Amino acid sequence: MLDPLGAPPTWLRDFIEPYALAWNSPTLTEHIHEVIGAFLFYQFIHSVVSPWLSPILFPRSYPALNARTKLNWDIHVVSFIQSVLINAIALWVMFVDDERRSMSAGERVFGYTGGCGLIQALAVGYFIYDLIVSAQHLSMFGIGMLFHAVSALWVFSLGFRPFVNYYAPVFILYELSSPFLNIHWFLDKVNMTGSRAQWYNGMMLLSVFFCCRLVWGTWQSIIVYKDMWYALQQTWSASSSSPLQAPVDINANVFKLRDGGMCVDETCARANAEIARFKDFTAGGVPTWLVLTYVASNLILNFLNYFWFSKMVETVLKRFRAPAGAEEKKKKAEEKPANIEEIARDVVLDAAAKLEEEEGAVLRGELPLTAEQISSAIDAHLPEELRRRRAELLAKVPLQGS
Repeated sequence: MLDPLGAPPTWLRDFIEPYALAWNSPTLTEHIHEVIGAFLFYQFIHSVVSPWLSPILFPRSYPALNARTKLNWDIHVVSFIQSVLINAIALWVMFVDDERRSMSAGERVFGYTGGCGLIQALAVGYFIYDLIVSAQHLSMFGIGMLFHAVSALWVFSLGFRPFVNYYAPVFILYELSSPFLNIHWFLDKVNMTGSRAQWYNGMMLLSVFFCCRLVWGTWQSIIVYKDMWYALQQTWSASSSSPLQAPVDINANVFKLRDGGMCVDETCARANAEIARFKDFTAGGVPTWLVLTYVASNLILNFLNYFWFSKMVETVLKRFRAPAGAEEKKKKAEEKPANIEEIARDVVLDAAAKLEEEEGAVLRGELPLTAEQISSAIDAHLPEELRRRRAELLAKVPLQGS
């Protein structure tokens, strides 16, 4: 599949080509305009669109935020738009790029298509923005976000060698959960914490995050490790040749013969030829250090995904359940004796009620009232300790009958 946005202007290509070759990233010359455009687009949303549009859409919530939260809001707006946009393009490329689907294991590592290059360029543009923001506000977002930005930028930049260009739309689908994550954050800020909308969105967030980042991401990581192992074997085979022989070109083992015989137009033929377009840069194979650093970056991203998932489960559940131990505290509170004021009040009221009952009986001639009866009426409703202390007092000052 050819790049649907076409090639950059000649002047820009000529300017960036020496740097791209020096960085061993020849396909960057084909996508530099998309990298720059993506970065400027996301920065424009952050600096202009979100501060202007958010007060209009959320007149009660956004203006009431402090400067720190407004910054976080603007960043979440960028993240939301980026994740929706790039996921849609990635899914489209995966469904319509026939050349990508026909790639062999070696071509998935060394091959190239313009459609996958577009995904890389958009991702790199965003991760440059993300890296700058994470570095500028390290105290707000923490070292984890900075590592995520560095790892993601490194992994997607490697596609410009080209290296695992095929997997650009595969791993960008990690971002499928990001729209729900951002919506969850926004609902907190518009006073909808714990609402039914946040509950449903939270369930979608956890489900999509689990499926895309943990299940899909882990499985695709295993597949890319397998493909890179194949590529390393080809590289080691080439490097083990005799020094007296000419360097071994691994392309014969990597790229399938594609003569475009099944194509009916020039575009199809060009797209097939494009897979091996940069084969001269991969003739000697892939360096071992490159594979190791890619694997390390991928493992960091996967570890962060598992870590964040555990935090997300904890955060979402905390919105919709009582704090830990609340039920036990409530039960203990119900079982706990009342304080001394409550004890005194209950004793006095019960004793007065009993005394009133006894006095009524006397007035009706049903029961003669004696000091001992009054004493017993009060004693029956006094706690053991109070009865003991009262008995001591009565021993000193005997109660007189009336």
